Amino acid sequence: MNRPLRSGIRAYIGLGSNLADPVSQVRSGFTALARITQSHVEACSSLYRTAPIGRQDQPDFINAVCRLRTTLVPAVLMRTLLEIEQIHGRVREGERGGPRTLDLDLLLYGGETIQTAELTVPHPRLHERAFVLYPLFELEPALLVPGHGTVRQLLEDCSGQPVQKLDERAE
Repeated sequence: MNRPLRSGIRAYIGLGSNLADPVSQVRSGFTALARITQSHVEACSSLYRTAPIGRQDQPDFINAVCRLRTTLVPAVLMRTLLEIEQIHGRVREGERGGPRTLDLDLLLYGGETIQTAELTVPHPRLHERAFVLYPLFELEPALLVPGHGTVRQLLEDCSGQPVQKLDERAE
């Protein structure tokens, strides 16, 4: 595990899985994030069960969010997240929104807005996805999503999306 950093940027990473024991996949994702160099995991949310959005012919997802402090630049951090996905058997082929062993998304990187061919921050659709907003709310309800408002405000607009916080004893 990495030691706490005194400097760096706070980044928020979304984790999701609906294949190959999703609870274990997300927990393994927590461990992998804690091993990223030049980074320190400050907090991770509870696990949440959510129905798939878009493509419905797949299992429910397990989702969570981790807050980390990092000195990695966004592009390097994103490449590291993609490498972790690959180690967990993630294949990025076919249509978006399909089943996956582990999905890691760079949701926020400080208060920055980034738009490149490889990376968009804040993550697109973050502001309209309850499965991301509930765990973010748990970690930091007043967090500002650049260009959209606070997590608390955004969550009010997603109240119709069912999200179930998992009971730790049930896992």
